[in-house]
Amino acid sequence: MTQTDSQCEHITVHTVTQTSPCPILSCVEKAPKCAHVSLIPVADSDQSSCNQPSASGVLQDVHISPLLMEDFLELARENTEKDLETCGVLGAFLTHPSQSCFMSSIDLHTHFSYQAMVPEAFAIVMAPTDKSRSYGIFRLSDPGGMSVLKECEESGFHPHGEPADGSPIYEHCANVYTNTNLRFEIFDLR
Repeated sequence: MTQTDSQCEHITVHTVTQTSPCPILSCVEKAPKCAHVSLIPVADSDQSSCNQPSASGVLQDVHISPLLMEDFLELARENTEKDLETCGVLGAFLTHPSQSCFMSSIDLHTHFSYQAMVPEAFAIVMAPTDKSRSYGIFRLSDPGGMSVLKECEESGFHPHGEPADGSPIYEHCANVYTNTNLRFEIFDLR
């Protein structure tokens, strides 16, 4: 093994770009030739193993970096201190600065459009002041929650009835895994 090979084994790329306005929409960087890319199960992931197919049997497994959530909270810190929500696009990525970790009616309606287009879409709710759970990764139950939101014509904050099939309106994602082996960049388009 050469010195270059050993240096490439432990490459970590972790970039947060915060510009206003952002001069570019995305940037793709190729991994070095000596880099080995693999999916690694993470012991503290919300799921038991990322090598098993998703519990739904239909949805594709999605892997996210746990650092993504930490960095999003850092970008949202100024708004959080003012008790303002911050939203990002990943399906839905949002904060509840002074509330618990749940999907509000507005969150549900926002997420419905993402999940209607991409069944694997999920919402990450960050609740930095919730002592019991600082984040949750959710999706609308399907078909139950999706049907309720499809038929709902209300706006603003409002209650939703239970789905006809008795399922919850939203649920924790069984197909999303945290994976520390992932590279990512955040582009702040504010």
